Amino acid sequence: MTPHTAYIAKMKTQLDELNLKMNELDAKAAEAKAEARAKYQTEMTKLRHQSKLAVAKLDELKAAGEDGWDAMVAEMEKMRDAFTHSFHYFKSQV
Repeated sequence: MTPHTAYIAKMKTQLDELNLKMNELDAKAAEAKAEARAKYQTEMTKLRHQSKLAVAKLDELKAAGEDGWDAMVAEMEKMRDAFTHSFHYFKSQV
C-alpha cells in the first residue's frame, strides 16, 4: 500500500466514523421535543453538507497527482477538522 493510498483509506475511515456517529446523533435528536428537534434538524443539515464537502474533497484527493498532493492533503485535513469540530459542538448541544 502506497503512502497516498494509506492516507486516503485513513481519511475515508475517519469520515465514515463521523457519518455513523452523526446518524446515531440524528436518531437521538429525533426523540427531542418539537422545538428543539427543528433546531437540531437545521444543525444536522449543516453537518450533512459539511460531510458531503469532505467526501467530495476526498474524491479530489484520490484523483490528485504528485504535483498537487501536499496542497490537497492540507485542504483535506482542514475540511476534516472543521467537520469534526462542528460535529463535536453539535453533539455537546444535544
